[in-house]
Formats: sequence, structure tokens, C-alpha cells
Amino acid sequence: MVRSVFQHTLRAPVDFAGIGVHTGAEVQVRVLPAAAGAGLVFVRTDLDEGDTRIPATGRAVCKTQLGTVIGNSAGVTVSTIEHLMAALIMSGIDNAVIEVDGPEMPIMDGSALAFIQGLDGAGRREQSMPRRYIEILDVIEVVDGDKRASLKPSAQFEVAFDIAFGSAAIGRQSIDLVVNEDSFRRELADCRTFGFLHEVEALRSMGLARGGSMDNVVVIEGDEILNPEGLRRSDEFVRHKALDAIGDLSVLGAPILGRFEGVLAGHGINNALVRALLASPHAWRERTLVEDLALAV
Repeated sequence: MVRSVFQHTLRAPVDFAGIGVHTGAEVQVRVLPAAAGAGLVFVRTDLDEGDTRIPATGRAVCKTQLGTVIGNSAGVTVSTIEHLMAALIMSGIDNAVIEVDGPEMPIMDGSALAFIQGLDGAGRREQSMPRRYIEILDVIEVVDGDKRASLKPSAQFEVAFDIAFGSAAIGRQSIDLVVNEDSFRRELADCRTFGFLHEVEALRSMGLARGGSMDNVVVIEGDEILNPEGLRRSDEFVRHKALDAIGDLSVLGAPILGRFEGVLAGHGINNALVRALLASPHAWRERTLVEDLALAV
């Protein structure tokens, strides 16, 4: 996270194009500057009627199966937003309009790297309104069987994650990072989504994974990784889970001052944690760094 006193938007629009990992459809995206205080808002440009705007908020999340889907009261949705959301929040972009001409964001190479590179090319512009932060004051935890996700007080944004899979290609992996703009780019941004070959047929029968390939997914069969290039990092799997969690938490609408811990967690429990936090006003507060600046003078 960029620790800034003031909000930022893009200096110029930036375009992305690719396929949806689940729909398999070609999609065009344009991310544009927005006014201070506007937040991050998705707009479906392929729809001509009704409300096509979907603010990216915790309560807008309507589905979490193999990705995060947001929707509005008119039933308009955009899915697989988490990688772009992670890139925006970790690039210090508070306000932007994301125009998308279909129901799903492009998967790109399965990571947040292309989004980070595009946002870098567009540049960042400071705005006059103070940036809001969500400061965690008390522990909030959600448990579902052996899955767990929590937010705890911390003076900085930290992410810890543990995963365990029966495949020897993954096994048990853990990561624990202080996450800021530099460490996100260095440690997490290029880590790709992953899946198991034996699950593909079932997923496609459900209308999912139609755009998945070894161009955008690390594919595992048994104990083997099928991608010819192999892994980008030996623990790429848990690092991607951390990237996903950052994207899922970003629907809170502001950077977090606190520690996230996930154990075997996924999009569903991450959003359950977001909703639990929003329902627990004693456990957090909005703050700005204006008071810190005043004390430093």
C-alpha cells in the first residue's frame, strides 16, 4: 500500500484486453480517472439500458465461486475483479472508473502483473481529498471448518497465508509479508492462479473455466506441473492466494492498517470476513494521515 496523506487517481486512461477465464469471451477494459471520493466503480459498457454502474464495495459482492463477483440492485454483474482490484489498491489508486464490455474481467496471464504495468504507464495524480484508511482496532475472525480468515490490529498492512494440498506439486506453503507498493510488486504481483486438470471437465459443465489454459493458469495433474515453463517461484501457489486476498479485501473501499491471516482460505471466506468487519463497528475506524502530518510539523 502507498502510505499517502491524499487520495490519487490515474493521470491518464489505460486499456486492457484479454479473455475471461470462466466465460472464455474476449473482453475490453478501460480504466479512467475519477473525482476524489468517487472510489472504484465498474461500468458495463456493453449494456444499453438500466443501471450499469457497480461500485466495488463489500456488500456488492454477490458470488465467490472461483472468483469475486460484484453486482448492483438491477442484477448487473462483473466477475473476477480481484486481480485488478489488488493492482489498483497496491498502486495507490483510490478513485477510478473501470469500463468493461462484458460480464467478466480479463484474466491476462493469471496474475496482477499486466494490470500493474498498465497502471504504471498511465501514471498517478494526487487529489485534494485526504485518503481514508481502515484501521483495525480489534480481532475479527471467520471460521468455516478447517478454513479461517482474520483481521488483527497492526500499524502496517501485513498478510499471512497458509495452504495445504495433497498434491506434492504444492504440499504445505506459508507466507508472511509486510505488504506495501514495493513488496507487492516484488513478491506477489506476478504469481498466477492455479488449478487441477481433473477438475476442468466438471468446471466447464458448470459454465466455468472455459477460457482457462496454460497461458493463464498454472495447471497441475497429480503431482506434476504441466506448464512447460514451470513455476515463477517455488511457492507461487500461496503467494497467489495472498494476492487474491488483497483483492478481496480491497472492496472495503480503503487501504487497511492491520494484519490479515488466512488459513486454507478462499474468496468466500475472505468476503465473509469483509462482511463481519463491516458488521462490527467497534473493531475498526476510518482515519486519515492528516493528523499524523500535523503532529510531525
